[in-house]
Amino acid sequence: MGTGAGDADATDCRTVRVTYRRANGRLVEAPLDRIPVDEVAGGLPVREFRWYRGRKHYSGWYHASTTGRMVAYESRLELARILIADFAGDIAQIAAQPFQLVGSDGTRVRRHVPDLFLVHADGLVTVVDVKASSRMKDPKVIAQFDWTRQVCSHRGWVYETWSGAEPAVVENVRFLAGYRRRDLVETSLIAHVMEVAADQSTIGGVEAALAGRHSCEIVRPVVLHLVWSGQLVTELRAPLSRASRIRVAA
Repeated sequence: MGTGAGDADATDCRTVRVTYRRANGRLVEAPLDRIPVDEVAGGLPVREFRWYRGRKHYSGWYHASTTGRMVAYESRLELARILIADFAGDIAQIAAQPFQLVGSDGTRVRRHVPDLFLVHADGLVTVVDVKASSRMKDPKVIAQFDWTRQVCSHRGWVYETWSGAEPAVVENVRFLAGYRRRDLVETSLIAHVMEVAADQSTIGGVEAALAGRHSCEIVRPVVLHLVWSGQLVTELRAPLSRASRIRVAA
């Protein structure tokens, strides 16, 4: 599971060099304390993604509703973390493979490309490394993550290592992501659904209340889109169904 930023040590972010790629494709190198957050968040992955026959990881691109742009991922585990970030109401920017960090760690020089760069609506930055739980106890992985945490802490960023969340939550968010695009649902029904949802306690109740005017096939995508967008709230630790309880967000 995720871990927050740790205490800073002697690592100085002024001595850590960062290479990132601007939106126009240009590579830029600068000290960590000088890189602009907006340029990194709006930039391209710093390294190229390669697809080839026999590749063990599942790579691709995801269209994030938060930013309206494509986000690259190198594994299904990374995709799951991107989905959760896209679903979260407080995330404003999502960037994948945002930069390469280069700096000293005692007697050695480390080079590391974190997996995700998340900018929150309040300006807080979270740098995320995604790794399978089976590798979280690897001494090399621990050392790499500890160094990255120290570097991020000096810049005032939160550092998170992530190996998954509750399976039901991940699967529900993955399912809801299919309804994230507003232009693919009947937007003219949103106001009606929200009005009915104020008096109904379940997804099925909303569908039944509107059944005389609109079919379930039209209403349900609107309900699920509103859950994705945070206008309706439901419990995600159990499979979604007509019986799922909902409420209008405060």
